[in-house]
Amino acid sequence: MNQLVKVFVPCDSAALAVGADAVAHALRTECARRGHPIALVRNGSRGMFWLEPLVEVDTPRGRVAYGPVTPDDVPQLLDAGLLHGGPHALAHGLTEQIPYLARQERLTFCRMGVTDPRSLADYAAHGGWDGLKRALAMDGAAIVEHITHAGLRGRGGAAFPAGIKWKTVLHAQAAQKYVVCNADEGDSGTFSDRMVMEGDPYMLIEGMTIAALAVGATRGYVYIRSEYPHAVATMREAIARAGAAGMLGDSVCGSGRAFHLEVRKAAGSYVCGEETAMLESIEGRRGVVRAKPPLPAIAGLFGQPTVINNVITLASVPVILARGAEAYRDFGLGRSHGTLPFQLAGNVRHGGLVEKAFGLSLRELLVDFGGGTASGRPIKAVQVGGPLGAYIPASQWDVPLDYEAYAAIGAVLGHGGIVVHDDTADLSRLARYAMEFCAIESCGKCTPCRIGSTRGVEVIDKIRNNQNRAQQVHLLRDLCDTMLHGSLCAMGGMTPYPVLSALNHYPQDFGVEAPDQQAA
Repeated sequence: MNQLVKVFVPCDSAALAVGADAVAHALRTECARRGHPIALVRNGSRGMFWLEPLVEVDTPRGRVAYGPVTPDDVPQLLDAGLLHGGPHALAHGLTEQIPYLARQERLTFCRMGVTDPRSLADYAAHGGWDGLKRALAMDGAAIVEHITHAGLRGRGGAAFPAGIKWKTVLHAQAAQKYVVCNADEGDSGTFSDRMVMEGDPYMLIEGMTIAALAVGATRGYVYIRSEYPHAVATMREAIARAGAAGMLGDSVCGSGRAFHLEVRKAAGSYVCGEETAMLESIEGRRGVVRAKPPLPAIAGLFGQPTVINNVITLASVPVILARGAEAYRDFGLGRSHGTLPFQLAGNVRHGGLVEKAFGLSLRELLVDFGGGTASGRPIKAVQVGGPLGAYIPASQWDVPLDYEAYAAIGAVLGHGGIVVHDDTADLSRLARYAMEFCAIESCGKCTPCRIGSTRGVEVIDKIRNNQNRAQQVHLLRDLCDTMLHGSLCAMGGMTPYPVLSALNHYPQDFGVEAPDQQAA
C-alpha cells in the first residue's frame, strides 16, 4: 500500500488570516476528487509571513515550499506535480534552503513550522523533552547553575539574568511556590510569543516544568492576552495532552515531583504585561502595578515566591538543558548570550520572524532579511522594542543588536519587535501617539505616568501648531525627564524613549531646527 504524501498547511494565526483554512480544504477536496488522498498536516508557521499561506510537500529530497497559495491555485499546482515537488511559479525549492531561513540560527524556533503543534509524538521525535529528562536527573541548584552559566536573560524586555531570579526563588522558604509565564504579548510589531504558543506549545510547557523543578514550584500559570484566541485554545489542549501523557501532574514523568499548569486569559490591558500588574490580574483584581519591594521572587503570586518570565525566556530553557549551557552561551556578543527572535513588521517587504544570535546589525535585518519597505520608498525610521522603544535613525543602523550596545545609544531591544516606517512618516505624530498610548493604557497608580502622558499629548500638539514652540520643546524634555525617573514602572518610565528619540533625530518633523543648524 502506497504511503500517503504529507502536505503541510500552517494553522498559525497569520496564515489563517490570509486563508490557510480555505487552502487546506481545497487541497483535501481536490486531491480526493483526483483519487490522490493526502496526509494533511496543520503545522506552525515558518515565520515567512509574506509567503503565507505557505504549502509544503514532503518529498524524498526534503520538504518543498509553495506560496503564497490561494484556493484557486490548487488545481494548477496539482497539475504541475505539487505532490512530487514539481516546478511552478509559486515554488520556492526546498524550504530549508530558502535564504530567509537558511541564514538564521534557529535554536528556540528549530521546530517551528516543522511539526504538528498538537502532536506529542512529533514533538518527541524532534528533540522534545530531552531538556526535561536531563533536568529530572539534576537537583534544583544544578539546574539553576546551568541557566546562570548559559547567560540567559529575560527576553520580555528587561533583560534581567534568569539565573539570578531563579536562584532567589530556589532559596526562598515557602510551602508553595509558583512559575508564571507572561504571555501578555501586547507590543506592536511582536508575535514571537504567539508563534511559540500556536506552533510549538510543548516547548513552553517543557521550559516551565524545568523552571518548576529548579525552584521547587508545584503550580504554574500561563497568562495569555485575550486577543490570542488560537494561542489560548492550543495551549489548553497541549496542557491537557501533556497531563494525560504524564508530562505534567502529580508525578512529572514518573519522578514523584509535581507540577500542575493552567492557562489564565488576560483582560485586554497593556499594563498587565508588567509583572506585578499581571499578578494582580491573575489574583482576580484590576491590573494595577505594585510597588517594589517586595520582589515577586520573594512575595509574588498570592504572596508566595514566584518565578516570572516571558514566553521566549522559558522556551529557551529546554534547548539549554538539552545541548548544554556552553553551547548556548557561545552564541551572541558580550553579555548578550544566545539568540533573539527578531520580528519584522510595519512597512517592510518581507515581514516575519528572524532568529539570530545577538550582534548582527539592524541594517542586516532591514536589508538582507526585510528586503526594504513594502512601499518601495526609502526607510526613514525604525522603532525597535515595541511602542515604548526608541526610533532608530539610519546613522545608528550599524550598531550591534545587543543589550549593552543599544542601552549606550539610549535605546532598548525589548521583546525584539521591529516596526519599519518609510519617508512619508511624520515622527511628531508618532511621538504624540506614544504619549496618547501611555495615557490610554496607564493603570493610573502613579502621577508621572497618569498625568504626564496627558500633558505630553497637549505639549506635542502645541509644538506641532507652533504655539511658543521653543518653550514647549523645553517643557516636553522636562516632562520626559520626570516620567523617566519618577514613574512606578516602564509604562511611564519608557514612554519618553520614542518621544525623545523622535525629537532628537527628526527635529524637522516638529518644526524645530537641527542642533547643528541652531549652532550656525
